[in-house]
Amino acid sequence: MSLDLSRIRAITLDLDDTLWPIWPTIARAEVVLQNWLGAHAPATQALCQQPGVLRAIREQVHHECPDLLHDMSALRRESIRRALLRAGDDPALAQDAFEAFFAERQRVELFADALPALEYLSSRFPVVALSNGNADVQRVGLGRYFYASVSAREVGVAKPDVRIFQRGAQAAGVPTQQVLHIGDDAHLDGVGALLAGMQVAWLNRAGHDWAHAPHAPHLTVADLGALCACLAQGG
Repeated sequence: MSLDLSRIRAITLDLDDTLWPIWPTIARAEVVLQNWLGAHAPATQALCQQPGVLRAIREQVHHECPDLLHDMSALRRESIRRALLRAGDDPALAQDAFEAFFAERQRVELFADALPALEYLSSRFPVVALSNGNADVQRVGLGRYFYASVSAREVGVAKPDVRIFQRGAQAAGVPTQQVLHIGDDAHLDGVGALLAGMQVAWLNRAGHDWAHAPHAPHLTVADLGALCACLAQGG
C-alpha cells in the first residue's frame, strides 16, 4: 500500500507526541499543580507526595467514571477533587487547581520540524487538529495553522474510534477517503484512521516496528520534514 497523493484534499493531524513531546509538558504541569496545592491546599499536597497515592486515585477514577475516559480535563479535575476530599481540604478548590495545571499544560516545546511542517501543510490543505488530549491549539499559539480542531471530549469518543476521524473529515468538508491522517500512535492514529477509510502517514520518530498487520500505513516517516518532502512530489 502506497500513498495516493491525488486523493488528498485535507489533513487531520494528531498533536501530542506529533508536534511536541507530551510527557515533559505533563511533568512541568504536575509541578505547577503541586506548587499550587502547597499554597492553597497543603494537606492535599502532602497526600499527593505519598508514594502510590496519586496513581491509586487516578485508577479509581478511571474505574468508576468510564463516561469520562474520553475527556482528559474531566479526568484530571475529578482526580484533583478526590485528592482534596481525601486530604480534608475543600473540594471546591479542584477547578482552580485544575486551571493552574491546564495553563501550564498549554506551554509546549515543539519538535524542530513542527512549525515548518505546519507552514507547509496549512498553505496547501485545510488542516484539522484531531486529538484525544486536551491541548488547545489557540492557547498553544498554533491556531492560525488549523482550519478546525476536533477533540475526543467534544465528540464523546476517542481514537481509535472511527467516529472521531469521521468528525475530523466533516470539519474539513471532505469525505474520509480524501483525508490524510498524520499521527505518531500506530494503534490510535494508524489503525483508527485506516478503519475510517483515511490514508495514513505514520510518524515513527523512534523507529518502532509496525505491529498491527494486516493493517499498514500508506507512508511511514521518521520526521515531519520527510512527510512534507513526500507530499511536495505531488506538486
